[in-house]
Amino acid sequence: MPSPSAHPDRLPDDPQWLKGEVKRLELLVQKLTLQLARQQRARFGASSERYADGQASLIEAEFAQAEPSAAPGAEPAPAAANQGLDRSLPAHLPHEQLLLRPPASEARHDAQGRPCGCTACGGRLRALGHDVSHHLEYVPGCFKVIRAMREKQVCTACEAIWQAPAPSRPIPRGPASAGLLSHVMVSKYGDHLPLKRLSRIFAREGVHIERATMAGWVEQVHTLLEPLVAALGRHVLQGAKVHADDTPVKVLAPGRGKTLTGRLWVYVRDDRPSAGTAALAAWVRYSPDCKGEHPRAHLHGFFGILQAAAYAGCGGLYEQGVTEAACWAHARRPWWDLYERHRDEDGLAAQALRRIRALYVIEEDIRGRPPDVRRSQRQARAAPLLQAFHAWLHDVLLRSRPSRSWPALRATAWHAGLP
Repeated sequence: MPSPSAHPDRLPDDPQWLKGEVKRLELLVQKLTLQLARQQRARFGASSERYADGQASLIEAEFAQAEPSAAPGAEPAPAAANQGLDRSLPAHLPHEQLLLRPPASEARHDAQGRPCGCTACGGRLRALGHDVSHHLEYVPGCFKVIRAMREKQVCTACEAIWQAPAPSRPIPRGPASAGLLSHVMVSKYGDHLPLKRLSRIFAREGVHIERATMAGWVEQVHTLLEPLVAALGRHVLQGAKVHADDTPVKVLAPGRGKTLTGRLWVYVRDDRPSAGTAALAAWVRYSPDCKGEHPRAHLHGFFGILQAAAYAGCGGLYEQGVTEAACWAHARRPWWDLYERHRDEDGLAAQALRRIRALYVIEEDIRGRPPDVRRSQRQARAAPLLQAFHAWLHDVLLRSRPSRSWPALRATAWHAGLP
């Protein structure tokens, strides 16, 4: 069969071959369009991937049926401004009461000598009630010095001297208490404040702490937390299943004039969807690159179920006995990118999204149920949908499988998350 790039006068007249080539080119265009759409959405697009095809989802439909319908001919009630916005102040905060009395005449005073007369006529005033308003105040954090005095006592009989032991310090012979070290660590890693900026904030309070000093504190706190981090990792890997993902992080490279890209690997144990009672935990590890040797080292000795992205570096884990649980979110995302590009409700992307959404509805319904209930519900409700989805995917592939178009079609299938 000649190549599609051959001269038009020498192309065959076989309609089936021509239809196959047209289909191959359409799929190739969709593949390239999908790649471009994913790059543009990663740079400029919104993170939400909610799909609505003009019809209410099953859950939305149930809520719509539960709501009472308005009377015929009645006008819809106007939506209140800022409806659903909670303007109440948090109840857990400490409350202070400030009593404000109206101005009183200086001509009359009560038994305690306080003014009690009306400024208009001089008559006596009596309480009528209160108008109450609330204001949210902020008290800035402050430093304080704790002076620990260890009293010495001597026995009057044997003259032995007794003294309480010195209070423990997080850093031996260091002036920083546990509260100050916690504040520095949370500011740096939780609020992403550089130590240089934190040093300037402290200086406004009259406390001058050099950045190098706080950097030393951070290093020593890391050493103190290592046993806790190790215990957290053991707890995560003791679970029957683990969710794993990685994210790039910029790392300073002193002397190079640029930043490097490191990797943060997060491993999560979350048994709540299956009615588990184990504590929720997330274990984070760092590596200077994204080589597959890092997750293999982190998960050494784990032989449960691993739910992760389609990262090639995890292949070694699956060969060593770890059970792979493919992620539907990653399989769905290329379909969403293609749908967002064309917004064609009759296209392949919209059809795939509707099929995947039906599976999500089932998972929403059984989330938090015991494992045996989830298993039976999936077998009864999700299995037929998956079988139909599998048949639909193969039909899409077989309808566009001329020999020369197969490599391009397989590439498109891979980007769309197909097997």
